[in-house]
Amino acid sequence: MAEPGGRRGLGRGLSALLGESDAASDGADAPGPPPRTIAIELLRRNPDQPRQHFADEELDELAASIREKGVLQPLLVRPVADAPGEYQIVAGERRWRAAQRAGLRSLPIVVRSDLTELDVLEIGIIENVQRTDLNAIEEALAYRALMDSFGRTQEQVADTVGKSRSHVANTLRMLGLPGPVQTHLVQGKLSAGHARAIATAPNAAELADKIISQGLSVRQAEALARDSGKPAPARSARPAPPGRGKDPDTRALEMDLSDAVGLRVEIDDRNGRGAVTISYDTLEQLDDLCRRLSR
Repeated sequence: MAEPGGRRGLGRGLSALLGESDAASDGADAPGPPPRTIAIELLRRNPDQPRQHFADEELDELAASIREKGVLQPLLVRPVADAPGEYQIVAGERRWRAAQRAGLRSLPIVVRSDLTELDVLEIGIIENVQRTDLNAIEEALAYRALMDSFGRTQEQVADTVGKSRSHVANTLRMLGLPGPVQTHLVQGKLSAGHARAIATAPNAAELADKIISQGLSVRQAEALARDSGKPAPARSARPAPPGRGKDPDTRALEMDLSDAVGLRVEIDDRNGRGAVTISYDTLEQLDDLCRRLSR
């Protein structure tokens, strides 16, 4: 396998990695393996695939479509080493699950025997992230697996999945949230935007409950997190000016700086003087920031 620097640009889509097998799936004249049909019971799910939660309503809708039109896109699979004739699903578990609900006995597949563990993980992430099928915790765990198991940096992960480095960094911060907040994310009670707003708050679980109970927007969650982090004496000694808090230009500048450094940035401006605060969660993030500033 080529070194990380020589890998293809996976963020452009699955075809960047699957190459000729994608073309074969579309019926094009290509040298790759053609699709074939096998019994559905010969397919196994990948226990390490990033997506672990499948909504029943979503599967029922897809099953209804499959009953009417069949499975239009073959599943990508690889042979199971210890079970000749059986295959592990690399891409297409959602179709496999829905096909079982639809009562199908066989499915079209494209077999790739040359896929490494890294390839399988990357394909699973790309397939789901590009369709926004993963919740924020599943996405963060997938990124963390690429970094811990295969030595990927945040920048390499971002290149792989076609996302910005700041998106990857902000998603990884979700893993630092308290357990109850992560559960809210998985269950869809909180959005990723809400979670990012309270990620650095010391009382994130309390804030999450308040956001859910009051139905707060992401902007309101950001304001709630800012207020919760301000010490009471400072607030009474220097009351905030009337209005809605920071002006739109300051907020926009904070977002631009956050995207540039991949970390949360806050600007405290007081009549032309103030401070810029950059928050980090790990020493790796601090090291990366130092490298960026040193350039």
